[in-house]
Amino acid sequence: MRGEYPDLARVLRRQMTSAEKVLWFKLRNRKSAGAKFRRQQPFGPYVLDFYCAEHKLNLELDGGQHDLPEQREHDRQREAFLQQEGVTTLRFWNSQIRKNLEGVLLKIRLTLEALPCAERQRGEGADSGADDGEPPHPSHLPQGERGQNPHPNPLT
Repeated sequence: MRGEYPDLARVLRRQMTSAEKVLWFKLRNRKSAGAKFRRQQPFGPYVLDFYCAEHKLNLELDGGQHDLPEQREHDRQREAFLQQEGVTTLRFWNSQIRKNLEGVLLKIRLTLEALPCAERQRGEGADSGADDGEPPHPSHLPQGERGQNPHPNPLT
């Protein structure tokens, strides 16, 4: 069963909803607070709509089917699993993407800024071996040291 998820994720990436396409355009290439998101990322027994591993943030876009009782229960179980794994989930309705995209992006950016960076935490206190001669990615620097972002975002 484990092998099915990468195939399912691949299919879901090819069949994105219009709301997913709009949000992906705004997230891709580290456009949101310098965070790297992946689309339709397999995670345990689930496939996450948009996942940022460095901040352990999951973004879910929901259509009307998520308002059905059986789907709400499935979503509750999914969120409990993800929370146990240390993953924060933000849920948005597809209509929010259409009607209030800037508000959605602001919520994502503020959440990213509030969450610790998992990559930075792994390297704290011990030599993480990260000094490979490359400067750190701007998202790994404190806010005041980030400098000019090569991918400007009007919300940052």
